[in-house]
Amino acid sequence: MHAGAVARSARVRSRSGAVGAVTAWAARAGLAARGAVYLLVGLLALGIAVGGQNKPADRSGALAELSEQPLGGVLLWALGFGLLGMAVWRLSEALFGSVGPDGGTARMRLLGLVRCAFYAVFAWSVLSFAAGSGGPRSSDQQSRDISARVLGVPGGQWIVGAVGAGVVVTGVWIGVQAVRRVYPEELRTGEMSARTRRFVDATGVAGGLARGVVFTAAGVFAVRAAVDYRPDRAKGLDDTLRSFAGTPAGPWLLAAVAAGLLLFGVFSFAAARWCRV
Repeated sequence: MHAGAVARSARVRSRSGAVGAVTAWAARAGLAARGAVYLLVGLLALGIAVGGQNKPADRSGALAELSEQPLGGVLLWALGFGLLGMAVWRLSEALFGSVGPDGGTARMRLLGLVRCAFYAVFAWSVLSFAAGSGGPRSSDQQSRDISARVLGVPGGQWIVGAVGAGVVVTGVWIGVQAVRRVYPEELRTGEMSARTRRFVDATGVAGGLARGVVFTAAGVFAVRAAVDYRPDRAKGLDDTLRSFAGTPAGPWLLAAVAAGLLLFGVFSFAAARWCRV
């Protein structure tokens, strides 16, 4: 091979390795940040279930709780940059494909793009809060405001209803994927001990089921808001979680879901340690 071609090939491999290292760092930072958010939301929801806690169990409540801790400002900046890393990782999946046999399909690339947009907005809100420009609004108020605006346009009921139905389908899909245990292909399970593998498996299943239940319930509330033409019936994460305490199972159901969200936070930290990128 010509010397120039060899040099170009070496430069390409070097750039590829650098991009891979950055993507791996971004993925691990992002998964750890996601784990921290779910741990905080789970703890807030558990506090509601046992009584004596009035902070919203959603993103705004999690950020407020974090800001009140020692070195809260530093923790907020770390969380924001971690979520930004998650956005970078998901963008790389949209551009280059993700792990798994169908990682390069158009569906998975589109999913990566949607995830990138979500985490980019989330990271911006956290970094803005860390910079002192005010925290994000509660998820409940956001849901009601968005539903009211959309319901006010022609065909708004159909749009809100379709989005709600999509959230329901997403929740069911998340729960089914958790029960089917499809996530091991995204983790380096061969590097885990048998005990660790069983523990991570349990957190993945329980945490995924809890997420699926929350998504499904939020979607049902959105569909109901569309059918009744009542934007106030749309619920964000906090109101959705509190609604579980109003069921016949009472606070026990909310406590069970909160525990599941805590376990998903733990699973996210495990994913940060053993993820395939």
